[in-house]
Formats: sequence, structure tokens, C-alpha cells
Amino acid sequence: MSCWCGQAIIRWADQFGDVRCWAVEDCRHLSRRLERDMLAAGERIVRVPPKLMAHSRDSARTYGKSDPIDALAVARAALREPDLPIAHLDDVARELRLLVDHREDLVAERTRHINRLRWHLHEIDPAWDPDLRALTTFKHLDIAAGRLATLDSVIARIASDLVERIRQLTVDINDLRVELEARTETSAPNLRQIHGIGPLASAKLIGEVAGIGRFRSRHAFARHNGTAPTPVWSGHPDRHRLSRAGNRQINAAIHRIALTQARSHPAARAFLERRADQGATRKEAIRSLKRRLSDVVYRAMLADANTAQRHAAVLAA
Repeated sequence: MSCWCGQAIIRWADQFGDVRCWAVEDCRHLSRRLERDMLAAGERIVRVPPKLMAHSRDSARTYGKSDPIDALAVARAALREPDLPIAHLDDVARELRLLVDHREDLVAERTRHINRLRWHLHEIDPAWDPDLRALTTFKHLDIAAGRLATLDSVIARIASDLVERIRQLTVDINDLRVELEARTETSAPNLRQIHGIGPLASAKLIGEVAGIGRFRSRHAFARHNGTAPTPVWSGHPDRHRLSRAGNRQINAAIHRIALTQARSHPAARAFLERRADQGATRKEAIRSLKRRLSDVVYRAMLADANTAQRHAAVLAA
């Protein structure tokens, strides 16, 4: 069935009646085209997180992993969980995620080239040891290119080629940052106003969240991103431990925002001082700040989503 187009699946399902709901495993990079065709036809789709399917497979009478087993696991999980997110297509979030992922790939490729270049420079001259970050600037790349131009060897030619590759990758990376800044200023003005959130963090959050409306509350969002602490009830009802579940990309973005605010935002620094006075360690205080920032991000993204909906309604009218 996975090779059928959305229209063919709908025609197959018509024999069972018109009232139906589809459950799809939440792998949006694989199921996007199917969801697009079915949503355009007016079908209702809920997304089932893969972790819910795992529990269904564990309790099944059959073993292994196959399309029929996965389909049954998706259906059972959808029937068991009444509040699953409703599927919708958000082209803005998808495009931002694609751009962020592409930029991260270019940064990783540039880092590999820089590491190779530093090895070659060290072989040419052991005293020539530029910093890793220095070789991401055009000034130091020009210095390296000028010095390599005076040498006549194969290793110098390879190093010169790496310098040019790093230069071009840096241009592409900077261009993507400028594009992400322009896009996020338009699509997420409230999110960008939060202290510590730049174009990269906001684009990462929008792309990973993929529609803030699919979370029924700020608490559900905090649980999704792993900032909600896990209670420990074994004789210590007031204890909580660090949650390592949830979307770690969103968690990492919120963590970077918390560290930035801890350095330069008066309200955040005052909050950390109050937590310290209450006996919390530095790590515990940062975790508390992250939980509060999760709510701030949730409200900002919700406001941006409502603004986008109103704008779309005006254009449609």
C-alpha cells in the first residue's frame, strides 16, 4: 500500500463509508506527499509518534517488523490515544527546516575541510597553526592563500584548493544566514523579539516544532521538548529528575537561549539568583530557566501562528 498515491488509497477506502480518519506514522519527510494529496481531498489525518508504535509492537502476537505489522501498530496507537496531533501542511516551517539543515551540512563540510587544511599547514610549517575559528574568516583565508602562493609543492597546491573551497562554503553559509534572518523576521516577529533568539535559533525552532498548534498546552510543548522535569515519587514526592526525552534539537536551542540570557538578560539573571538563594545548583537553576523559556517560546510561536492565520484569512477574503 505504501506505493499507492493518495487518490488511489481514498478510492480503496470508499468501500467502507465516508466517515473515516487516517492514522499515519509521524515521519513527515517520508509521508509528506501522501499527506498533501489526502489533505487536499478533504481527508482527516492524525500523526502517530513512532514511540507509541513501539509499545504496540511489543504487545502484538506477531514478531518482527513489516508493513502489515506497522500498519496495525499505527491503528492501535491511534485508537488508544485520543489526543494525537491533526496533520496539516506548513510550507513555511518545512522550508525553514530544509534551509537550516542545508546550512548545518555546509558548516560540517567546512569544518572537515578546515581540519584537513590545518594538517597540511602543519606539515608545511610546524609553527603554522591557525585557530580553527580563524579559518572561517576571509582575513585569515587571504593570509593563508597569499603565503601558499609563494610555495611550489603538491601539498601547497592541495592546501590552496582547500582554502578556496572553505572560502566558497563560507560565502554560502553567510548567504543562508541572511536569508534565514529575512524569513524569520517576516514569519516569526514575536519569536524574534525574545532576548537571545537570533535567526538560526528561531528557524531551528520553527522547523523542528512544525506547527505550534498541534500542542494542546504549554505543558504539552514542554514535555515534547524535554524541558519539563520528570517527578520521582518513590518516597520523595517533591523530587524531580532531568528529562532526557523529547525533541533534543528544540531542547538544545532553548538551552542556548538560556545561556545567552544568563549572561546578558537582567530578568533571567535575577531569576537565577533567586533560585540560587533557594538552594538550587547552577545546573538546576538553568533547567528551571529553560522550563520558563519553553513557555515564553510557546506563547510567542502561538501568537505568530494566530497572526499568520488572520493574514491568510484576509488574503482569502
